[in-house]
Amino acid sequence: MLTVQGLSAGYDTADVLHSVDITARSGELTVILGANGSGKTTLFRTISGLVRPREGDIEFDGRRLPGLPADRIVKAGLAHCPEGRHLFAKMPVEKNLILGGYVRRRDRARLRELLEQVYELFPMLHEKRQQPAGTLSGGQQQMVAIGRALMSDPALLILDEPSMGLAPLVTEQVLEAVAQINRNGIAVLLAEQNAQAALRIAHRGFVLAEGRVVLSGDAADLLRDPTVREAYLGV
Repeated sequence: MLTVQGLSAGYDTADVLHSVDITARSGELTVILGANGSGKTTLFRTISGLVRPREGDIEFDGRRLPGLPADRIVKAGLAHCPEGRHLFAKMPVEKNLILGGYVRRRDRARLRELLEQVYELFPMLHEKRQQPAGTLSGGQQQMVAIGRALMSDPALLILDEPSMGLAPLVTEQVLEAVAQINRNGIAVLLAEQNAQAALRIAHRGFVLAEGRVVLSGDAADLLRDPTVREAYLGV
């Protein structure tokens, strides 16, 4: 579904990514591991059109992405839920969600279906749908951010550190929701600080270090890999 080949990108004069190759297959959950500063966020921002690549190519579902504006990439079926949530804090939960479906706004029946699917995935959001999003707990705000991305009806959902700053129990709930999204047929590309939990729900994984892919393989193999266990699993 997604192929990244020889991708180099960065900011101003600084390169962050160096000849990165990754793939994400249809129907699978792919995890990107790496320490802070390894390039995970830059990779995701480049895929979703927020950073222009310097070299390399990105192809999604048969379409080349470099040069396309971000809204066209969303319309093509790729949604990006960024690190930090970036909600409209004073707006009600439901309005935050509906804004996520802006590119599908002409199909009101489908938007209503998508909203019901989000509430089915996160029942707590239905109870709090009229509350300002900024009054919710951190975990609930993360659910709004994920739900907002789902409102664009994506075939591939990019999630950047969805458990950042959350308590262990809430992290477990959020990652279970991510696994359910994947079981519902949406491919997921996930960057996650909780490497062990992420690998347990993933099909395949890639490890970034200093902007380069240094390891890749099936998630189960990465869980057993001594380098991964020492660097990311505390073993």
